[in-house]
Amino acid sequence: MNRQELISRLQGFEWNDIEFKRARGGVPEDAYKTVSAFANTSGGYLVFGVRESAGGYEISGVEDVDRVQNDFLSCLRARTKFNRTIGVEESHLAIEDKTVLIFRILPADKHERPVYLNENIRKSFIRRGGGDERCTQSEIQRFLRDAGSSPYDADLLDLDAKDFYDSASVKWYRRLFDEREPGRHETLDDVEFLKEWGLLVEKEGRCVPNRAALLLFGKARLVRTHLSRPVADFQIISANLDQWDPQRRWADRIVIEENIIQAWLAIAERYMKHAERPFEIDAATLRRHDAPPDYIAFREAAINLLIHQDYGDMGRHAQIQMFLNGARFWNPGDAFVSVDELLNPGPKELRNPNLVAAFRRIGLSDQAGTGIRAMVQSWHRLGNVPPEIRNLRDSQAFELVLRRERLLTPLQKRFVKDLGVHLNDREASVFAYACSREQVTVTDVRALGGFTVADAQRVLEQLVVQNLVQPLDAGKVYVLAPHLRPRYAKLSSDSAFKQESRQSQGRVEEESISIQILSALTGNTLSKAEIAQSIGKQKVDGQLNKEVRTLLDKGFIEYTIPDKPNSRMQKYRLTKKG
Repeated sequence: MNRQELISRLQGFEWNDIEFKRARGGVPEDAYKTVSAFANTSGGYLVFGVRESAGGYEISGVEDVDRVQNDFLSCLRARTKFNRTIGVEESHLAIEDKTVLIFRILPADKHERPVYLNENIRKSFIRRGGGDERCTQSEIQRFLRDAGSSPYDADLLDLDAKDFYDSASVKWYRRLFDEREPGRHETLDDVEFLKEWGLLVEKEGRCVPNRAALLLFGKARLVRTHLSRPVADFQIISANLDQWDPQRRWADRIVIEENIIQAWLAIAERYMKHAERPFEIDAATLRRHDAPPDYIAFREAAINLLIHQDYGDMGRHAQIQMFLNGARFWNPGDAFVSVDELLNPGPKELRNPNLVAAFRRIGLSDQAGTGIRAMVQSWHRLGNVPPEIRNLRDSQAFELVLRRERLLTPLQKRFVKDLGVHLNDREASVFAYACSREQVTVTDVRALGGFTVADAQRVLEQLVVQNLVQPLDAGKVYVLAPHLRPRYAKLSSDSAFKQESRQSQGRVEEESISIQILSALTGNTLSKAEIAQSIGKQKVDGQLNKEVRTLLDKGFIEYTIPDKPNSRMQKYRLTKKG
């Protein structure tokens, strides 16, 4: 951390990755809680020689610099205070004749977590919302599970090898396997096939399944016995991502408590039913014939959720939520690597390696669910803003959001034209994102289209040269250049331009209303007034009447009383086509 970055941080609040301590004459005891929290989460900076002042922070300096630094580092490295040696990088800055000590606490490896104090595992802390919180018992158990020498999906179960599996699930899997490896294992029966691939293992003279085998192929009753929560909860919600109220009822929902194969079949079937555009699909494999980018992105995200979640976490379950303008995927269990590392090619440490290997054998997913890069590239091909990838170390979870939001809007194209700058496609995309969000990180740029770190940095530096963005936080964050912010805000508020943009978006909005109506009628029979209420309208208006008529004419919906279209008892329902 350099002088400029420290001063910038002092002007704001304590962020999730920085903590200020006065430490004028010695190491404050609560600093050690912060060390534990940083080590158990994503690391961070602990800065000595800063005090709170009038709601902000100011430099107060450390008096006995050598003693404070040596005392603190000896506790971190000698394992007298902690159960592990703490990774740390130290530096100091002299500002206004005052010395500030800066310690960068490195995140602990998953095999070394939790990091705790005074030989008491209950004194494990986690960094959350700019503060240090004591870990709950469930969080400690998750740490211990992840730290184990053997993956959770490799655990052996005391089940009958011939009776634990669902024959239909194994048959479906073997059909896809045989397509890729014709003739390789046709002579093997199902038990021999599962044994061949390490899903059945010899133990004390018996052949038993591992946990991956049960999760993939197990009979529903056995899956529910060993997994006391759903595999996934798939919801269709008639609202936009940022407008959804959790109290608002979903339009369609399926809670899946069967094996992963059956979960994927159910998820794919619901996706087909509610997809924005119709498509052809192989009924046997549930693969799209044309594999367009929207489906690739959904498939990669859904399979990532199914095979990388923490199945040892019985208190939380995975969610897929499809909104009018995108989708959200959330699952218990954070990735073992950072988001930047997820965007890199090459092998990575996996939570459930046996599940991943099983999906790789049938080629259902391009990268067996680790295809974050394939998903990013597919979403970029659609012209959308980049996926929001959040590896939530503080809550030990993983979240992915796909927004159907145009990256290069008419507003941004007009802004570039007015500035008179010449940008290639990559530079235009990054600049558009910086305009809409006011800042952009190297990771954001990589998520725009699968760029390498070097590519992302080159694009950002080119925008810096053209005085369009400025670096902040030692080049980790780039913000829209200050002289451009008022110009962009003025153009955004220009009434003539807004009218032009509304006209160009009119057809999109009408399509959105149609989708909302179809979603509201999924599994329901509703009057016009009930449809209006379901899609957030206060009353039946001209637009709703127009869209209902269009859907009737196209055969997507039908009257419940066809002989009396104007009956006050009239309601509407989906047709087979709808």
